[in-house]
Amino acid sequence: MKYREFTSVTSGTVAVPDRTRLVHLQFRRFAGCPVCNLHLQSIVRRHREIVDAGIREVVVFHSTAAELQEHTAGLPFAVVADPDKHLYQEFGVETGPRALLNPRAWPAIIRAIGRTIASGEPLPSGRARNGRLGLPADFLIAPDGEILAQKRGEHAYDQWTVDELLRLAVATAKV
Repeated sequence: MKYREFTSVTSGTVAVPDRTRLVHLQFRRFAGCPVCNLHLQSIVRRHREIVDAGIREVVVFHSTAAELQEHTAGLPFAVVADPDKHLYQEFGVETGPRALLNPRAWPAIIRAIGRTIASGEPLPSGRARNGRLGLPADFLIAPDGEILAQKRGEHAYDQWTVDELLRLAVATAKV
């Protein structure tokens, strides 16, 4: 992967790859996506462990920076707006009805909507830019730009857990 800098809506510019540590590049869905937020809260809770493992989190949404602003306050990692889905295309991140129709996603969808309502967090807009059928994807990128591992989600809540990410970081360090 070639070196580039992105503008983060949460933390200025972010380099990918990072020249001194691994990058966990996550592709999420749209600003305010309850399912994405459910997953990102697991990242927030364990962010110190992730950083201590030498990993930098960079999360991409197919929304505008303005749309993301209301949903990203307090996130301790870089969030990048890609409303025209250039990065999604470059990395082959897909969209499809299986994002929501796969029964394995349904428990997470129910938990996510319930959590959003209970917490009083802002609900996503009724019309998401680029739709609601995006699939998640994860990439672990070495400082030299090599993609060490990747996962392309089969449904809306199919991504690496923090434990899987940490195991991958350890495994790739031994290679």
